[in-house]
Amino acid sequence: LDLAMIMDYWSEKRLNHHTEATSMLYAAREAARIMVEEGLENRFARHASASRAMCAGLRAMGLELFGSDAHRMTNVTGVYIPASVDGERVRGRMREDFEIEIGTAFGPLQGKVWRIGAMGYNAEKSKVLLTLGALEA
Repeated sequence: LDLAMIMDYWSEKRLNHHTEATSMLYAAREAARIMVEEGLENRFARHASASRAMCAGLRAMGLELFGSDAHRMTNVTGVYIPASVDGERVRGRMREDFEIEIGTAFGPLQGKVWRIGAMGYNAEKSKVLLTLGALEA
């Protein structure tokens, strides 16, 4: 990915160095505009707050988080799937009943860990609470 060349698309040249999905360029530009409008410090703080809330909610439900707090990401939280729970069934119900999709891990952790995101528009208190409520249901 050559970002400098891609940025030429927005210059007076309107230069395309390859055939890309133009809608993706517009989406990337809009995402950058939204980030600048919110302010990076505010954005980082919102994501950190959503992550803390997600972790607190998962722990309150008696779930064990994957990894140490010292190395935890603020956009995705790993959580061990309890042995008594059918992880794929829970993921399916959340998707079908609540239109919320959580991920599963890969490799040796597949089927053992869920990946629950709280990023972008989902890094909001209401979305975190909705996700936790759907998981508990």
